[in-house]
Amino acid sequence: QTQLVESGGGLVQAGGSLRLSCAASGDTSCISFMNWYRQTPGKERELVARITNDVITYVPDSVKGRFTISAGNTRHTNYLLINNLKPEDTAVYSCNAETDYTAGFCLTFPVWGQGTQVIVSS
Repeated sequence: QTQLVESGGGLVQAGGSLRLSCAASGDTSCISFMNWYRQTPGKERELVARITNDVITYVPDSVKGRFTISAGNTRHTNYLLINNLKPEDTAVYSCNAETDYTAGFCLTFPVWGQGTQVIVSS
């Protein structure tokens, strides 16, 4: 099975930075790309970054310029750097791993980590 572990959340003042990490372990052969999402109570989960196995990255316009996703030295480890944090960035940030669903294998996907809380004080 595939497991994901996030770390790096915490309490930070507005304008500060945080680096979140996500590490996959176990059977990672099914992973095609990994995402970071965030969610606050009462709101829909929001995609904030994506990185593929070929290290192609994507961040939506809503966070572009402040959020950067990068690959770690270990395969299927990635980092989400958040700069110029704002109170509205307060959320639970979760890493997930996706597979090539057209192949019909890897039935346990998508896989989610436990999430890490980010709180930004004004």
